[in-house]
Amino acid sequence: MAHASGPTMKAYVTGFVLAIVLTVIPFGLVAMKLLPREAMFLVIAALAIVQILVHLRYFLHMNFTSTPRENIVAMAFAAVLIFIMVGGTLWIMFNLDYRHDV
Repeated sequence: MAHASGPTMKAYVTGFVLAIVLTVIPFGLVAMKLLPREAMFLVIAALAIVQILVHLRYFLHMNFTSTPRENIVAMAFAAVLIFIMVGGTLWIMFNLDYRHDV
């Protein structure tokens, strides 16, 4: 009897552990102030991108080696949403900072 090659509990646990580690590292960096501010922003942004990839791979089960058209469309949609959310958040934060200084 052939086994289906679907997601396993090991894959879910691996994704969960990676997500936890990729969440705890930025909190630890900020709490302990281990890096200069600019370097900390870059590290947090890089870890956020890695965490997005972990979620895509382990929880949404998108295979990056052979991507069918649906996976490409889903990734493009996710990229647009992330761009809108991050861009909008930065826009609001900088606008509030400007108004605070005036």
